[in-house]
Amino acid sequence: MLNFDEVNRKNKEAMDTVLKSYSETARGFQAIAAEAVEYSKKSFQDTVTHFETLSGARSFESAFELQTNYVKTAYENFVSEATRLGEMYSDLAKSAYKPYEAPVAAATAKATKAAAVVSPAAA
Repeated sequence: MLNFDEVNRKNKEAMDTVLKSYSETARGFQAIAAEAVEYSKKSFQDTVTHFETLSGARSFESAFELQTNYVKTAYENFVSEATRLGEMYSDLAKSAYKPYEAPVAAATAKATKAAAVVSPAAA
């Protein structure tokens, strides 16, 4: 027989899980956006500073050296930032899945148990 109190409790748990996951996901995306904005500001400022320095170069060799150093540093900073953002996205995915971990494990266990009961009867 259908137990309405049990159904109501399960629905409330599911809604709480969804809201918690949404809240954590929103915070994660806000942190990622803030990180991207900070990197963009720093990158822009580094570029402006580089061009100011480059405009004061007195020889082709010094300009070439400045440009080479700038490109190397910019690339290293980009790789570092991409790694950091990748880790943030990974952490976000893990935290978004966390509330669903227990219900999915319980459902999997029930389905496995039900399949085990049905399999011998079918044979």
